[in-house]
Amino acid sequence: MLNQIVLIGRLVRDPELRYTPSGVPVAGFPLAVDRPFSNAQGQRETDFFDIVVWRKQAELVANHMQKGRLVGVQGRLQTRSYETPEGQRRKVYEIVADRVVFLDRKPTGTDSMGEEVDVNQDDLPF
Repeated sequence: MLNQIVLIGRLVRDPELRYTPSGVPVAGFPLAVDRPFSNAQGQRETDFFDIVVWRKQAELVANHMQKGRLVGVQGRLQTRSYETPEGQRRKVYEIVADRVVFLDRKPTGTDSMGEEVDVNQDDLPF
Protein backbone atom coordinates (compact mmCIF):
# COMPACT_ATOMS: atom_id res chain seq x y z
CA MET A 1 0.00 0.00 0.00
CA LEU A 2 1.14 3.54 -0.69
CA ASN A 3 0.02 6.72 1.02
CA GLN A 4 2.38 9.47 -0.16
CA ILE A 5 1.56 13.11 -0.87
CA VAL A 6 3.84 15.87 -2.15
CA LEU A 7 2.53 19.45 -2.27
CA ILE A 8 4.00 22.86 -3.03
CA GLY A 9 2.03 25.89 -1.94
CA ARG A 10 1.79 28.95 0.27
CA LEU A 11 0.80 29.20 3.90
CA VAL A 12 -2.65 30.72 4.31
CA ARG A 13 -1.84 31.85 7.86
CA ASP A 14 0.94 31.51 10.44
CA PRO A 15 1.34 28.00 11.90
CA GLU A 16 -0.42 27.37 15.20
CA LEU A 17 1.77 25.58 17.76
CA ARG A 18 0.12 23.55 20.53
CA TYR A 19 1.21 20.85 22.93
CA THR A 20 -0.51 17.56 23.71
CA PRO A 21 -1.33 16.80 27.37
CA SER A 22 1.90 14.77 27.50
CA GLY A 23 3.92 17.76 26.22
CA VAL A 24 4.44 16.71 22.59
CA PRO A 25 4.57 19.72 20.23
CA VAL A 26 2.14 19.73 17.28
CA ALA A 27 1.67 22.51 14.74
CA GLY A 28 -0.94 23.00 12.08
CA PHE A 29 -1.42 25.32 9.14
CA PRO A 30 -3.51 25.50 5.97
CA LEU A 31 -1.64 25.31 2.66
CA ALA A 32 -2.98 26.88 -0.56
CA VAL A 33 -2.05 24.96 -3.71
CA ASP A 34 -2.91 26.27 -7.18
CA ARG A 35 -4.32 23.77 -9.65
CA PRO A 36 -2.14 23.33 -12.78
CA PHE A 37 -4.97 24.28 -15.16
CA SER A 38 -7.48 27.09 -15.66
CA ASN A 39 -11.25 26.80 -15.31
CA ALA A 40 -13.78 27.72 -18.03
CA GLN A 41 -13.40 31.43 -17.14
CA GLY A 42 -9.63 31.23 -17.62
CA GLN A 43 -8.86 31.49 -13.90
CA ARG A 44 -6.78 29.11 -11.84
CA GLU A 45 -8.52 27.53 -8.90
CA THR A 46 -6.87 26.85 -5.56
CA ASP A 47 -7.18 23.91 -3.19
CA PHE A 48 -6.63 24.27 0.56
CA PHE A 49 -5.10 21.47 2.63
CA ASP A 50 -4.72 21.21 6.41
CA ILE A 51 -1.13 20.28 7.30
CA VAL A 52 -0.08 18.78 10.66
CA VAL A 53 3.53 18.50 11.87
CA TRP A 54 4.78 16.86 15.06
CA ARG A 55 7.58 17.18 17.62
CA LYS A 56 10.78 19.11 16.83
CA GLN A 57 9.61 19.78 13.28
CA ALA A 58 6.45 21.42 14.67
CA GLU A 59 8.51 23.86 16.74
CA LEU A 60 10.83 24.66 13.82
CA VAL A 61 7.93 25.25 11.45
CA ALA A 62 6.11 27.46 13.98
CA ASN A 63 9.25 29.53 14.63
CA HIS A 64 10.39 29.97 11.00
CA MET A 65 7.31 30.01 8.76
CA GLN A 66 4.80 32.80 8.28
CA LYS A 67 1.72 33.46 6.19
CA GLY A 68 2.57 33.66 2.49
CA ARG A 69 5.76 31.57 2.61
CA LEU A 70 6.27 29.07 -0.21
CA VAL A 71 6.90 25.55 1.13
CA GLY A 72 7.08 21.99 -0.06
CA VAL A 73 5.38 19.34 2.06
CA GLN A 74 5.92 15.60 1.84
CA GLY A 75 3.73 13.36 3.94
CA ARG A 76 0.65 11.17 4.04
CA LEU A 77 -3.12 11.61 4.05
CA GLN A 78 -4.77 10.81 7.36
CA THR A 79 -8.45 10.79 8.34
CA ARG A 80 -9.93 11.10 11.79
CA SER A 81 -13.45 11.36 13.15
CA TYR A 82 -14.92 13.27 16.05
CA GLU A 83 -18.30 14.16 17.48
CA THR A 84 -19.50 17.76 17.79
CA PRO A 85 -21.12 19.02 21.00
CA GLU A 86 -24.44 18.71 19.12
CA GLY A 87 -23.81 14.98 18.62
CA GLN A 88 -22.96 15.10 14.90
CA ARG A 89 -20.15 12.90 13.57
CA ARG A 90 -17.52 14.74 11.53
CA LYS A 91 -14.65 13.40 9.45
CA VAL A 92 -11.44 15.40 8.94
CA TYR A 93 -8.79 14.84 6.25
CA GLU A 94 -5.28 16.10 7.04
CA ILE A 95 -1.81 15.84 5.58
CA VAL A 96 0.63 14.63 8.24
CA ALA A 97 3.99 16.05 7.14
CA ASP A 98 7.13 13.95 7.29
CA ARG A 99 9.18 16.67 5.62
CA VAL A 100 8.76 20.42 5.13
CA VAL A 101 11.06 22.36 2.79
CA PHE A 102 11.22 26.16 2.72
CA LEU A 103 11.23 27.16 -0.96
CA ASP A 104 11.53 30.94 -0.82
CA ARG A 105 13.64 33.53 0.91
CA LYS A 106 12.75 34.89 4.32
CA PRO A 107 11.02 38.29 4.14
CA THR A 108 13.99 39.86 5.99
CA GLY A 109 16.17 39.13 2.97
CA THR A 110 18.33 36.47 4.63
CA ASP A 111 18.96 33.38 2.57
CA SER A 112 16.75 30.43 3.49
CA MET A 113 16.37 28.93 0.02
CA GLY A 114 15.89 25.21 0.32
CA GLU A 115 16.02 25.25 4.13
CA GLU A 116 14.77 21.83 5.16
CA VAL A 117 13.13 20.47 8.27
CA ASP A 118 13.13 16.68 8.63
CA VAL A 119 11.49 14.49 11.23
CA ASN A 120 12.64 11.11 12.42
CA GLN A 121 9.88 8.52 12.01
CA ASP A 122 10.65 7.28 15.54
CA ASP A 123 9.56 10.69 16.90
CA LEU A 124 6.00 10.32 15.58
CA PRO A 125 3.44 9.37 18.23
CA PHE A 126 1.69 6.83 15.95
